[in-house]
Amino acid sequence: MGIVSLLLLFNNKQLASTIFGEVKYRHTQISPGNIEVPHTRTLIWNNRSAFAENICNSWADKTVSDNMLDGKGNAPRILLAKLIVNRDIPEVNKKIGKLTVWGNCGSSWVLNKKGDYDFTLAILTTIFWKFGDQPQLIYPETRDYLLNVLLSESGNKFSYSAPWTLGLVQETENHMLMTEGSRYLKNRWIMLHGNNDPFYDNLKNGMEHKILSFLNEMKTSGLYEFNSIPYIGYTITALLNLEAFASDQVKTEARNVLDYMNWCYALGSYQLKHYPPMRRRYEKAGIKELTTDYQSIFMKSWLSFSQVTGFDQDISSGEVHALMGVCMPYRPADKVVDLLFNKGEGYFIKLGHGPESSPEIFAARQKYLISAGGVNRGKSSLIVARPICLFLNDSAKVLSSVIHLAGPGTDFMNWNNTGVYRNFACAAGPVIVPESFIPVQKNETWSVYSTKDSLLIAVHSVADLGIIAVFKNRNAASLIAELIKANPNIEKLKTDFQFPGGHKIIYDVSAPKEKWVIVSVDGKLMDRNFDKWPLIEGDFHE
Repeated sequence: MGIVSLLLLFNNKQLASTIFGEVKYRHTQISPGNIEVPHTRTLIWNNRSAFAENICNSWADKTVSDNMLDGKGNAPRILLAKLIVNRDIPEVNKKIGKLTVWGNCGSSWVLNKKGDYDFTLAILTTIFWKFGDQPQLIYPETRDYLLNVLLSESGNKFSYSAPWTLGLVQETENHMLMTEGSRYLKNRWIMLHGNNDPFYDNLKNGMEHKILSFLNEMKTSGLYEFNSIPYIGYTITALLNLEAFASDQVKTEARNVLDYMNWCYALGSYQLKHYPPMRRRYEKAGIKELTTDYQSIFMKSWLSFSQVTGFDQDISSGEVHALMGVCMPYRPADKVVDLLFNKGEGYFIKLGHGPESSPEIFAARQKYLISAGGVNRGKSSLIVARPICLFLNDSAKVLSSVIHLAGPGTDFMNWNNTGVYRNFACAAGPVIVPESFIPVQKNETWSVYSTKDSLLIAVHSVADLGIIAVFKNRNAASLIAELIKANPNIEKLKTDFQFPGGHKIIYDVSAPKEKWVIVSVDGKLMDRNFDKWPLIEGDFHE
């Protein structure tokens, strides 16, 4: 029993945090790299936007039926929207009074079948903080019911582990942030409204320190649930609550995490086309949309208040998160907004996600971005690898509309789609070129495609090898001749490619899953162990 007790203690983050204080969530040390996350904000943002008003009114038009009041669903968002637009206020208060604590916080599973109440709790926390001091909108009796009943978490019981797992299964980021962020904010409200009980004092009960520690770990070790569908949306929701309503120190750290996430998004997207590798969930692997993942929905919501016009405002796959995006005060840093649409002279960036994970790799120049698809690291890794995509200055919204490549085969569990370098990509499978692309030059080895932005895209494609190379301001006929001269041996294309007058790249498209496909450039061996890559490393062209 003594040994069992020790095992439970040292593997149980809940007990360890109580006895020893601060604990680490991921035990992953990742160096920051050489690319800093931008935080400067000088842009002028509008106070209102037609997009935001449409979102709020669309949600406010919905009806909350009685069968929506007891369970996970959109009732809290509908009530939030009605409060924002000041509509049906007596009915809103009546409906809030009928809501119940229908389950438990934390991940749902066989021993916690009524888990996931934190999805509801996070939105109720938003309602409470936005309107709790406005008795004309939230009546005093409604406010008291929210505080004393529906906001079910308080004190300092920070839940590092999933419910009913004896502390041996760590909780996921989105659940931790929604549950513990809501607990922290309830404590804060009670303390700010005159209750001096140390139980609610986040400084005295340790919640301030635990929240700060967790946020700092997300900022310095990255997200475990990176690019997750659907969970990234709920992670952002919880961070928006903290960024809006927490103490100055927690507010700043929450903003820093959001800035890190949005900087990574800006680096890995072009004109809101975004298709990176992601962790969780495998059943989402079939999604082909490029512009409606949940982080894109938030980005569109924020951009609607900016001076940027003409961007894609489709939110058809993610309206559930647009409401939080438009009703909270967070706005991205200046450089994030600029980089979404303007890649300048370009960059080559590698994002590390730690051991047993997948990197993200992006190569951009003016008017295009190459996005690596990553690699699955075994079933338990929960990583969905995607095709390598070439995003252009166009209106493409789905995978079939962009040039992409992946391999071997069609099962993403077998892919290592990390073969991206500057102006170049390769994979152990053919290049898929949409029918709308017509080659301007072609021979047995190469097809060359032209774009409206004076780009030439050279494609070599056979069953077990795909190569794309992108050139600017070149003559197509001359380019195809130069490609043949620089790469005369077709068999050698299986392992190396020589840019005419430029880099020579050696690669292994059959590389094991723990190694970068790119082996060397101009004879210089690459660091292929991406388990040890920094958070953000690379260079911008000046």
